[in-house]
Amino acid sequence: MLRLKISLFLNYIVFAILLNSVGIVILQVQSSYGVSKTDASVLEAFKDLTIAVVSFLVASYVTRIGYKRSMLIALAMVMLACLLMPQLPAFWTTKLLFATVGASFALIKVSVFATIGLFTKDANEHASFMNFLESMFMLGVMSTYFLFASFVDDAHPGSTSWLATYYVLAGIAGAAFLLLLTTPLDESNIQSQDEAVGLNNIADMLRLAARPLVLVFIFTAFTYVLMEQGIMSWLPTFNKDYLKLPSSLSIQMASILAASTALGRLLAGFALRKVTWYALLMICLVVAAGLVFLALPLAEKASNAAIAGADYGWFDAPVAAFLFPLIGLFIAPIYPAINSAILSSLPLKQHGPMAGLIVVFSALGGTTGSIITARIFETYGGQTAFYASLVPITLLLVLLTLFRRMQGRIAA
Repeated sequence: MLRLKISLFLNYIVFAILLNSVGIVILQVQSSYGVSKTDASVLEAFKDLTIAVVSFLVASYVTRIGYKRSMLIALAMVMLACLLMPQLPAFWTTKLLFATVGASFALIKVSVFATIGLFTKDANEHASFMNFLESMFMLGVMSTYFLFASFVDDAHPGSTSWLATYYVLAGIAGAAFLLLLTTPLDESNIQSQDEAVGLNNIADMLRLAARPLVLVFIFTAFTYVLMEQGIMSWLPTFNKDYLKLPSSLSIQMASILAASTALGRLLAGFALRKVTWYALLMICLVVAAGLVFLALPLAEKASNAAIAGADYGWFDAPVAAFLFPLIGLFIAPIYPAINSAILSSLPLKQHGPMAGLIVVFSALGGTTGSIITARIFETYGGQTAFYASLVPITLLLVLLTLFRRMQGRIAA
């Protein structure tokens, strides 16, 4: 049992690193391959659209393929894509990598979530393991920035030395593959499903999406992920181009956003025992807006100062480089809170289709956010691009209020 749990942890860490490396890769392909910001932003689409499409179609068929086999296929695909990156250094291989990562993550997520139910004895054990699993995911996210930064050559901005990171990632994926391959997993309790079930689930999902409460939720989730991914994907580029930090430091300091997001979700777990989700999220959004108004003027001052040399370190960085990523602390509770709120508003039989909608529209929001931020960044500059986060923050204040009122009417 311990061997299986370690295998699932390792699977999630591999994909946490690959999924959250988009912002770093967006920064690097601009200098290594001469790609524009707008063109680089499509990497988000290659990742998120494949997650959305494969998640939409695959959920009902993973049972027939088998959970273990699905995870092995996903790990093998990712391992090969990682090995291809340094062997064929080009923008097209980068697109292929993220398309592969997106499709593979859809297989992994569905399979891992389903596998948990095979070895947990009750709801408490299930919830406990899920929390540990998400903790491993955040550990992977935070390690991403330091792993990639260790291979970046600041002295030669156009160098492709950062691609050596993918040999390490291929090794981790290979280790995860071998561990899972040699780990027994009893799937005998899984009942085979009729082929029509997949079509029924898709139809159920579409019918559910037409409900007014669910429509408002979809817009809310879409808007949140649009904002979060726009900031997360472009923070390394903001640090380098606007704050004039060296590339490796720009990547490392983006880890503050991941760390503050993890801390924000942990603290929200305790806070939600005392206050309602709506009150907490309203406070968080107002504070997040205030942080934007506080940090970006400081960033403007820092951008006018020349940065000397690649030996520039954490202690030399401007206050804005530390302050703006703390927005993660305040926007972090929004996504899990609204997901919990919508699921608790629906009967259990609709949780499956609703989960599918969450994955699909979250992926679409991530792609849209990255592309919009890229266009604003390229046309008006980094400061304007991040000031634009005030638009989704304002929209979320309105959408969350509307969602709460509709949820209250249904409960009544």
